[in-house]
Amino acid sequence: MPTVGSLFSGLGGLDLGFEWAGYEIIWQTETNEFAKQVLKKHWPNIPNLGDVTTIDWTTIERPDILIGGYPCQPFSHAGKRQGKDDPRHLWPECLRAIRVLRPDYAVFENVQGHLTLGLSTVLRDIADSGYDAEWQTIPASAVSSPQKRNRVAIVAYPNSAQREHRNPQRLATAQNRGWDEVFEPSSASSCLDNRQKWLPEPAVDRVAHGFPNRVDRLAGLGNAVVPQVGKFIAELIKDHAKRVDGKEN
Repeated sequence: MPTVGSLFSGLGGLDLGFEWAGYEIIWQTETNEFAKQVLKKHWPNIPNLGDVTTIDWTTIERPDILIGGYPCQPFSHAGKRQGKDDPRHLWPECLRAIRVLRPDYAVFENVQGHLTLGLSTVLRDIADSGYDAEWQTIPASAVSSPQKRNRVAIVAYPNSAQREHRNPQRLATAQNRGWDEVFEPSSASSCLDNRQKWLPEPAVDRVAHGFPNRVDRLAGLGNAVVPQVGKFIAELIKDHAKRVDGKEN
């Protein structure tokens, strides 16, 4: 079973999606106290490595896939958009993990504002690390969620797995390329077949059927990834890996 290491795990939305697709989570990283409680409840036997800035990646088990949603505040239109000058700018920590762990795939997500601030730097860093990448905006509505919730998803993989005509230096630009080139949405349509009805919350602010910790829940959900989106990406990776293995064999 392919293994997954989770950076900036939050409430575990990406983690859950990858589990649904048949992957095994082997470690997570999270410092928010409420989010840590959620992760401990649902993944009681999975270690939480804590603060990514203090981790020595040479001592950590290498996962097949590295996933994570690094903080969006530096790029979000809802904030001051300070980019790399924001103290919450932690993309360099993701890069540090990639360069030491050398996963087969790395998956990152962020807000749509990242397209116009910071994404070109991220893609250049990925290319300089020996990886190619694909990126696309995926709305939650694409997996039948009753919300738009656009998120930019980036999938990186070693240059040795790329098609012959690809030039990784093209990744230094912020030109958006559809995943129909390598990651074909139609090839992972099975992950969308098992759709379920989404039940809305009652129209009363800060009330959700009597659940406690409403404010913490709202903050966590605001930063969370819809698990169905994670599963969609995981299925695309699974299909891409099969085709790459077929070419190599």
